[in-house]
Amino acid sequence: MMRDKSHGPVIELNRYQAKKARLRGGLAGPDGMKSVFGQVVSKMSVFTHPNLMLASRLWKVDDCGGGYSESIAEISDELQNGSVAILCQTPNGRSDSGANRDCFLLNPSSNKKIHHNMFRMLGILLGVSVRTGNPLSLSLAEPVWKQLVGEDLVTSDITEVDKDFLPGLKCIKEMSGDMLISADLSFSTSGIIGQEVRLSPKYSKITPDNRQEYINLAIKYRLNECNEQIKWVREGMVKVIPVPLLALFTGPELEAMSCGSPEIPLHLLKSVAVYKGVDSTDNLISWFWQVMEEFSNIERSLFLRFVWGRTRLPRTVADFRGRDFVLQVMDKYEPPDNFLPESYTCFFLLKMPKYTSLEVLRDKLKYAIYFCKSIDTDDYARIAFSGQDDADSDSDDTDNDSVSIAGMEEEDMHSYSGSVEMLMDDSDGTLSD
Repeated sequence: MMRDKSHGPVIELNRYQAKKARLRGGLAGPDGMKSVFGQVVSKMSVFTHPNLMLASRLWKVDDCGGGYSESIAEISDELQNGSVAILCQTPNGRSDSGANRDCFLLNPSSNKKIHHNMFRMLGILLGVSVRTGNPLSLSLAEPVWKQLVGEDLVTSDITEVDKDFLPGLKCIKEMSGDMLISADLSFSTSGIIGQEVRLSPKYSKITPDNRQEYINLAIKYRLNECNEQIKWVREGMVKVIPVPLLALFTGPELEAMSCGSPEIPLHLLKSVAVYKGVDSTDNLISWFWQVMEEFSNIERSLFLRFVWGRTRLPRTVADFRGRDFVLQVMDKYEPPDNFLPESYTCFFLLKMPKYTSLEVLRDKLKYAIYFCKSIDTDDYARIAFSGQDDADSDSDDTDNDSVSIAGMEEEDMHSYSGSVEMLMDDSDGTLSD
């Protein structure tokens, strides 16, 4: 790795534009190019080989680095929330049954030139995450990882993402001849996004004579449906990771190196924690870690997004590369229970007033992580309700590296929280689309 530089080229990312485009529903602009991911794809030419070999950030958004972490977190969200079309939900996910329901596959219908570049960029990001130890928050299905390391899929891999596919073929195989003819089934199969695919120009219907050929062709199609997209992702990955190295990993190993674990291990976070303005044995520190223990994994992920601009921890202490989680207690807020915590994502820093009880700390921290999920949440709400275009806004489009809400007292937060609450999904407290 190149260690004399801490980041690649400086690029401009317009997150206001991306969020406004997503609020309209569907793709974030034509082919998703107004998304943060799309904007990065449009700048692919600046990511030269030396930049891809850097030990840390692939690009720089601002002076301290929080903008990079936040942009990576937003890209992970966009790839899985419909802002970009290169991933699709598994059939099991659409039917809410079977394995890999919460996972995604490469979208076989995304085959334009721009999609080629998007898949290559995804591969570059996966390779960089392996190289730097900074995980992407992606949930790709097991067969995707298997193909990325060069393994061929087998029929059991189909069931991993579509439990009904093989039983359907078995039913056709076991039908009596008369029943099969009366069923009048077309010689086509469904793809992973539900599209109908004609398997052969020779036949229009499945008959007793051609049913075995139909079954063989249907399985072959499913096993190879995403080959082109896999090839494009690998084209990006091998710009960062040599091809022979990919073959050394299994699918699960590559997934662990690229995306870490969605589980947030508190012992790992504790191992890199340092304290300022307070002793590690102080009640406030004990309360903080007690609240973190109580948090669900989703809430821990929201906490990381609030304090560091990312949603998963690096795999090991070494992958933090000397970056500590700093918890600083401030005496300047009086009375302390009237104020909220403050974070600086660029420095992995959380500042807290000296709260007087566990209950107060829990309430304030929960409020912060839910209502400041993104460093631009306040502008997100403002644009959503005003309908302003970027050109009409007085706000600077440069990245703001910190989430700073501790300077507000509770009474000053009412108008802020009211606008954000209108964007919240009551079911789980996350920002709605």
